[in-house]
Amino acid sequence: MKICMPVEVNEGLLSKPFGHFGSAPMFLVYDSETKEVSALDNGDLGHEHGKCQPIKALSGNVVDAVIVGGIGQGAIVKLNSMGIKVYKALGATLKENIDLFNENKLNEFPSNHTCSHDGCNHH
Repeated sequence: MKICMPVEVNEGLLSKPFGHFGSAPMFLVYDSETKEVSALDNGDLGHEHGKCQPIKALSGNVVDAVIVGGIGQGAIVKLNSMGIKVYKALGATLKENIDLFNENKLNEFPSNHTCSHDGCNHH
């Protein structure tokens, strides 16, 4: 299984989750089979507000799940339509979030979620 988490700085398993999917500078992808972490630049960083293209952002890489601090409804719907589940980050690092994910302790964002972090009005 490949689990993706948006981050600002690549610190491997100690990377901190970024607060918003679409504006993250990069994504880390954790492969649960190989236990390896790879980094992807956000290929859709300059998108218009509300026009996030998750597959473009992930540079065409296929993942099974996304763990993120915040995300707009449009991106959730697009990811869900591709069979990718989106979970709310609870841990302080990628490793903590992977552990929580493996213990089924992360909650999936509902497809009707409205982003409500500072200054964000995603619907």
